[in-house]
Amino acid sequence: MSAGYACLSVDEIRLSMEEKGTRVILAADLFTISEISHILNEVGRHICMLKTHVDGIHDFDLDRWMDEVVRPARKMGILLFEDRKFADIGHVSKIQMLGHQRIADWADVVTAHRISGPDIVEGIHDAWRECGRRGSVAVLAQMSSSGNLLDEEYCRKVVDSCRGMDGVCGFIGNGSNPSNISELRSLVGSDKMILTPGINLNSGEARMGQRYGHPREAIAAGSDAVIVGSGIIRNAEPLAAAKKYAEETSA
Repeated sequence: MSAGYACLSVDEIRLSMEEKGTRVILAADLFTISEISHILNEVGRHICMLKTHVDGIHDFDLDRWMDEVVRPARKMGILLFEDRKFADIGHVSKIQMLGHQRIADWADVVTAHRISGPDIVEGIHDAWRECGRRGSVAVLAQMSSSGNLLDEEYCRKVVDSCRGMDGVCGFIGNGSNPSNISELRSLVGSDKMILTPGINLNSGEARMGQRYGHPREAIAAGSDAVIVGSGIIRNAEPLAAAKKYAEETSA
């Protein structure tokens, strides 16, 4: 990372999770601001980050987003995690961070692919710097969807090229396969985080190529935090479900 970038450090993110007492990242894959605000307020005590796909929100309005989602999350000590999966050159990624959704203004962590080159991390952090904020990038090293092209060789190249970057807090791993997480942890070491999607207590809920693993197994294999979506937001009792996932990851 170039000199002059003040990044959100791995230690700060881990401390934030420790203070919340949970390793659950809520994947709020919902379509309206009200829906996301509602689930945040319902389960916020049991999650450490709120993961969003802001470009999928049908009624996105920046003022409402800041008032109904960002500020309440901040009050609860929850980090904002925008799963944008940036994949372009650094300059374009900076433009996207500063676009009409103003991701740089509120996201603490964003996801990115490494395939376009290392300058993608530079571009993202340059956007945060323009906003007077700090954040960090989680780079995709593995995916949990069936048939994806992020094979072992690609994973190794991604980790080798990003492990020493201050602006990268860690890597996205395959939560549906504990052996994949263990292999990734051996490549990553202890200085960077591993965040794992593909987590559900009920593996039978998999759909559209997604595969699921158990949260306890993911943590035991080396994941720092598990990303849970349908297991909470589609549960008839989201609060009880979020509490259960938090308990499973701390056991």
